[in-house]
Amino acid sequence: MYITIITFAAFRRLLLPAHPAAAEKHAALRAVGALNPHADAVTDPAFVSHPFFDPHDLVQVKYEMLRRVHADGHPITQAAAAFGFSRPAFYAAQAALARGGLPALLPQRRGPRRRHKLRPEVLAFLRQARADEPLVPTRELVERVQARFGVALHPRTIERGLGPRPNPPLRPTRPGT
Repeated sequence: MYITIITFAAFRRLLLPAHPAAAEKHAALRAVGALNPHADAVTDPAFVSHPFFDPHDLVQVKYEMLRRVHADGHPITQAAAAFGFSRPAFYAAQAALARGGLPALLPQRRGPRRRHKLRPEVLAFLRQARADEPLVPTRELVERVQARFGVALHPRTIERGLGPRPNPPLRPTRPGT
């Protein structure tokens, strides 16, 4: 039966025409970061046979995976595999749902949430240096911050924090050229 479900799912996704609104829905899901990149790995019978269940909707897939374990009593390993996830991904989704409800099932942005190296005192130093010497190269500002604060900044971090460096004054042109 498992092979039949996978074969039917592959047949349905490859040969049957997509609903015209499916492209719009996929674009909307992609815009909010909820498009499941591994929709083909979802083999749960409900997602294969019922049009309400969309394997491309990441939040719906995660919620149904969790519901299948908690409400229907399916083993975690079996449910995770049927929904295209690993056991650690199941536990992460379970913790996210408990912590923040349904919105927490959306993928979170990775990395720092704010500029953590460009502290207020570093930014004040950079602003003062730019005010004193408007044409100082960004690479030199990187070296000054490293020497004074012991913080290694990327030049682009400084440029984003301060804005673009002013252009050098234009050389006068000769009349008639």
